[in-house]
Amino acid sequence: MKDMLVRLIGLPDCSEKEAQLLKKEKIIFRRAIAPEKHLVSEWVMEQFGAYWKSEVEVSFSRQPVSVWLAQRGNEILGFACYESTARNFFGPTGTLESERGKGIGKILLIKSLESLREMGYAYAIIGGVGPAKFYEKAVGAKIIEGSEVSIYENLIRKS
Repeated sequence: MKDMLVRLIGLPDCSEKEAQLLKKEKIIFRRAIAPEKHLVSEWVMEQFGAYWKSEVEVSFSRQPVSVWLAQRGNEILGFACYESTARNFFGPTGTLESERGKGIGKILLIKSLESLREMGYAYAIIGGVGPAKFYEKAVGAKIIEGSEVSIYENLIRKS
């Protein structure tokens, strides 16, 4: 998997879509807070596995916490992290399969990228991309040629 580069100046405005999801679906988007670490980490473990759980736990060590959540009531629908595995990196991110196609992932992506922009970055890296077409369409991200050898190259894997 390759990395992608995204320009943080001129990100799309997601406020209208966010307002629609709040009104129609009762979905709110917000930054996670420290007391939720165990709940969010467990949810990510159940939905996406141990590697992403580890990255989420690192994101909870940041101040402010570098995890954005989508939730309906007391239910987590999706999450997005930034500056977890490396500085200026976006990810991991995921949305419940039953909630995909509503725009939740795009809003979480944009909110995370806006957070990176607020930190002073002009560009961000999306590491080890799976859905490249999604990132290209959502925020104009571009593949970084030669990035198939990445930060994840020598990741220790469970046998």
